[in-house]
Amino acid sequence: MFKDQKSQSKSAIEKELKTVKRQEAALHHAAVTSKVPEWKLALMDKIPQKVSENLEKAFCKAFAAVFEKGSGMIEKTYHPDTVRKDFAIREFAFQVRSDRKSLKKIQGDAKAANRRNLAITSVEGIGLGAFGIGLPDIVVFVGVLLKGIYEVALRYGFDYDSQKEQYFILKLMETSMLKGQEWEDANTAIDRWIGGETAGSFRKEEVKEQLNRTAGVFAADMLLFKFIQGLPAAGVIGGAGNPFYYKKVLTYAELKYRKRYLSDLLQKEISGQGI
Repeated sequence: MFKDQKSQSKSAIEKELKTVKRQEAALHHAAVTSKVPEWKLALMDKIPQKVSENLEKAFCKAFAAVFEKGSGMIEKTYHPDTVRKDFAIREFAFQVRSDRKSLKKIQGDAKAANRRNLAITSVEGIGLGAFGIGLPDIVVFVGVLLKGIYEVALRYGFDYDSQKEQYFILKLMETSMLKGQEWEDANTAIDRWIGGETAGSFRKEEVKEQLNRTAGVFAADMLLFKFIQGLPAAGVIGGAGNPFYYKKVLTYAELKYRKRYLSDLLQKEISGQGI
């Protein structure tokens, strides 16, 4: 009976990993074939260089303020301990039942949290856009974005307090925004991390460097939306970019955390540390 349950557990994990791989293939196709529309390029060319520079500085400051100092504030918007307990219950259910349904409930919890945060950033972005508020919105947007990723991490059993995990989160965020070969290279690095090939600790300086790279990518890609959001007459259009980018980033982050969780779970089964 024990052997049959162990086999069932391993099979359930492997089937879920196959689903992850199919979803990864879809993201890969979208990233490598994505091109910036001509109309967007034309409009971006009209944005003053000073505005572009200020936006990048704003993103860097927002990431630094929220990521380095704002974890406590973010945790006041949800209940981390409750999320940890929910994960423990879901994982115990899988240990007892050894079926895909139990694994899917963990995923379901993560997606439900994402839908709630998506609604928040939609209302916030469009609401501030209606008043022509662009740059100040960046701090709020980054805060909701990190809240979403922190919840996803916890719902798959990973704490986000260590510098190594912070680096991983920033790398996830950067990769989700990239295109073409840059996306492929960064995605490969993420998968090496998930496979356990990234060892050692990360210094504060390394996290800071990655923070700046991530902020730069966000600033470059969101430049047009945030510029438009600062225009009273068209701010709502710019603010609508918030839910678009939230979904883009969290889709990638949730998939990679799910893959990481399942990969670790499978390794435990193979090594005999599981059921």
